Amino acid sequence: MINQKMDTEKQEFRDKITLALKTLKQYQNPSYKKAFIQLLNSFGPFILLWVAMYNLWDVSKTAVFGLAVLNAFFLVRIFIIQHDCGHNSFVKSRHMRNTVGYICSLFSAIPYSYWAKSHHFHHNHNGMLEVRDIGDLDTLTVTEYAALSRFKRFWYRVYRSPVVLFGLVPIYYILIHNRLLLVKLPEFKKLKWNLTINNIALIGGVALLCILLDWKKVLFVHFTTLGLFAIIAIWFFYIQHQHEYGYKHWRQRWEFIYAAVKGSSYYKLPGIFNWFTGNIAIHHIHHLNPAIPNYNLKKSVDAIPWINKYTTEISFIQSLKLATHKLWDEQNERMITFREYYQMEKNGLLSQA
Repeated sequence: MINQKMDTEKQEFRDKITLALKTLKQYQNPSYKKAFIQLLNSFGPFILLWVAMYNLWDVSKTAVFGLAVLNAFFLVRIFIIQHDCGHNSFVKSRHMRNTVGYICSLFSAIPYSYWAKSHHFHHNHNGMLEVRDIGDLDTLTVTEYAALSRFKRFWYRVYRSPVVLFGLVPIYYILIHNRLLLVKLPEFKKLKWNLTINNIALIGGVALLCILLDWKKVLFVHFTTLGLFAIIAIWFFYIQHQHEYGYKHWRQRWEFIYAAVKGSSYYKLPGIFNWFTGNIAIHHIHHLNPAIPNYNLKKSVDAIPWINKYTTEISFIQSLKLATHKLWDEQNERMITFREYYQMEKNGLLSQA
């Protein structure tokens, strides 16, 4: 009887999502006008703020850092444009998408083609435990953590600490992770030269600026902005997929629509932050239909507000608590803290996890 009820609920969910997908199709159509406006109000302020930071160096480094925080959000907007181009959704023209996406990558320092392919893989396998190391943050299950030696547990705890996860990992992600061909799947091998050329273009661009301008100012302005951008990006990605009642399963039990809607959160932020982050906080809709341009995501979620009850809505204050999530509890299908884990271990409940 219980299994029959669960099957009925699953079928109702699938039917509703099928209806949602049909509704969302109308928002897939890109707009050259909206795309052009977004290019202007993203690149324009970013370049002006960059120049202002450079010129303020001798006046106030505190002011430079303050502007860097603001400019990091404009860099997020630039990256979201790159992200959309990688999803073939920003404008209709393939040539224009690839051109714009590549230019964006020179600002974001995230390689266009390589990252786009990795991100597509993430979309197609989000929450699948066998391949969680591609396009996601390293997360162990309770059972896996229980099997670790004391030394390996220590290093996992270090990695999952807020200072490392939201301080060092973003820097590593930008400066090292995206500079190397770390995904070993066969389909990624052909991107080796593409990644190499992108690295050369990035290094060459920064080197040219250092030659033409004061190299100390250039490096401080550029890498401070880039570092803050990386922290914001990793934080958003964490909130979107590390919420408490998410969705993580092994391949045989994994389903795309559940991974999209349950495995992606709806980060409820003030409008200005949605503008700065290209509506990427409406992440459940984005995963359900990644062909929708960022500038149409708000209309999309407003068209099917009922879908929000199937995902996790998170306010900014609530999101701060998520930083304590460390392990995936397969039995209860939720993220837990280390404190909860050790309580389970103390009470002899790990054999049931």
